[in-house]
Amino acid sequence: MSSHRSPHRLAVAVAAAAAAAALPALLGTPSAAAKPLPVPAPGPAHHLVVTVSDTGQAADARTYDLYCHPTGGNHPSPAAACAEVSKKTVWGADPFAPVPKGTACTKIYGGPATAHVAGRWSGRPVRADFSRADGCEISRWKKFAALLGTPRT
Repeated sequence: MSSHRSPHRLAVAVAAAAAAAALPALLGTPSAAAKPLPVPAPGPAHHLVVTVSDTGQAADARTYDLYCHPTGGNHPSPAAACAEVSKKTVWGADPFAPVPKGTACTKIYGGPATAHVAGRWSGRPVRADFSRADGCEISRWKKFAALLGTPRT
């Protein structure tokens, strides 16, 4: 192969150099090409506010913040709660979804305890209510026992 440049390669090199020289003008200012895009500030993609009430026991009624990835907040067992919710998270499914309408549930009453979970999980908004009104709701509560706690009856 010869060290001689072909007219085609020379034309391509000249066109590339002209395009690179014109780029700052196309972007508006010469300094615009040198500035990096701003990086979005990290936000809590896994932050839940949990309120448990009507438990019949003053010690069981509480509101706390839970942060996951990294773990933090004032939850009594943040690592266990984060692990539990993470295990329940499946792509395309809402881990906090209510019991589907029309589901046959036993008429077992688990007590007056209620819980409300709000915030963001995996970057998506969460608004979920829990109760212990029947067998399905008790099962759903137990699914999140590390997050919600187990009310004493």
